[in-house]
Amino acid sequence: MTQQQNLVGSFVSHAVDHPGDPALVWHGEETTYRELHRLAERERLRIARLAPDEDEPIGIPAAKSPSTIALVLACLLEGRRFLLLPAPTPEGRASHASAERAGIRHVLSPEGPRAPGPGPEAPDRRAEPMAPRATDPGDVSFMFTTSGSTGRPKIVPLSTGAVDRFTTWAGERFGIRRGTTVLNYAPLTFDLCLLDVWTTLKYGGRVVLVDPARATHPGHLLDLVDRHAVQLVQAVPMFYQLLVGATAENGRRLDTVEHVVFTGDSLPARCLAELPRLFPGARLHNVYGCTETNDSFLHEVDGTEPADGPVPIGRPLPGVHAVIVGADGGIVTGPGTGELHVATPFQTDGYLDRAQDADRFATHHHDGETRRYFRSGDLVRRDRDGRITLEGRNDHQVKVRGTRVNTHEVEQVLLDHPEVVEAAVVAVPDPVAGRLLRSVVRRAPDSRLNSLALRRHCAQRLPLTAVPSTLQIVDDPLPRTSTGKIDRAPVERVCSPSQPTEGTAP
Repeated sequence: MTQQQNLVGSFVSHAVDHPGDPALVWHGEETTYRELHRLAERERLRIARLAPDEDEPIGIPAAKSPSTIALVLACLLEGRRFLLLPAPTPEGRASHASAERAGIRHVLSPEGPRAPGPGPEAPDRRAEPMAPRATDPGDVSFMFTTSGSTGRPKIVPLSTGAVDRFTTWAGERFGIRRGTTVLNYAPLTFDLCLLDVWTTLKYGGRVVLVDPARATHPGHLLDLVDRHAVQLVQAVPMFYQLLVGATAENGRRLDTVEHVVFTGDSLPARCLAELPRLFPGARLHNVYGCTETNDSFLHEVDGTEPADGPVPIGRPLPGVHAVIVGADGGIVTGPGTGELHVATPFQTDGYLDRAQDADRFATHHHDGETRRYFRSGDLVRRDRDGRITLEGRNDHQVKVRGTRVNTHEVEQVLLDHPEVVEAAVVAVPDPVAGRLLRSVVRRAPDSRLNSLALRRHCAQRLPLTAVPSTLQIVDDPLPRTSTGKIDRAPVERVCSPSQPTEGTAP
């Protein structure tokens, strides 16, 4: 990896040297680097006025817009750490529980799109910008929250050095440069934005922002990629499943895309098989990482992957170290299964609440060095060829009638059925068996799949204890979190014993 560049300094340099270049596309309108920089400078003054304490963090409700991105840039210019908060609901309600836990007193929303100073009538005039405040690489800038899918969300601080190292790697690896057009699908609260928004702005590219209100409309997504000649797409598997499903019959192709990155969850094999048709000129990448470590592994799909298994997570990124820890607590050195522990140049030094560090970080002496690793909670398998694949999560291991079952593996078997679009499996208490598996699956449009046929499919591939006792078939999409993962809490309610076994989920 070459010497890292400073994110906010690079952005300012591009705004000065190429002020008319487009930085953002939002609702069909472009915001230039000059306009975005002016918005950020105005917000910087507001931050200095409203919250003069340089050590106090700022809370930012991350409703996606150019104005919100300008507010984040303002914090970076001022050297202020900030916590990205979930955007208010459509009803206007906002929850600032995370801000309270972080000790944040000032939650600032963007002022608006008006930019002071000379307008476009002076395109060649170069303003003298205020220099970004000097910061130490160890100073915290971004603060994200974990998804909370396995408990209360944790606050993850990232240093400016970690962010700069990651954005330098990402820009070089995916060839992001002046004029590169990148699609931003994830919410701004999601760490995926470090690549598709912040790396792009660092290198002078153009970010096409997807409105969260239309994030599940495949026709809109296809038009965005096509109309703006997007070159890099990074998204969770749900995005690709939407596009593949919408183009299965008409054969539509997205020829401008050069890099396709899928991350955040397992991509179904059927969907992966369709991506070369949809993106005929693209290189396909599976990226693995956690909020705490950022991206850690990268696998470029080359056609040698097993047709009936998960895509390998690939090889560690430059500077990344990883070990597989077996059930006995020892490091697995050859083929085997265990929990993946990762140490990256991009990771957090620990949660904001240090009391939460104890069971998530571990120290190992490996390859002659002692390092602090993040315990991912992900179970992986390494085969004889050294390929590493995800097997599930520690918290997906449950006992059913005394037998250990991985609910992630059961979900993958359900997704292998050609008429299943989505699947979720949860374990519910049972007075006799201890725990039972219940599942909800969404069948493909016009499918007549029933629970009997699906049970037969499972019985042919799973031990009896791993076949869900209830197979509920629905026609509506399963509930998802803001990061595109299945929301387990409402799924568990749907899977209550009083629910019917077929029909449409409430």
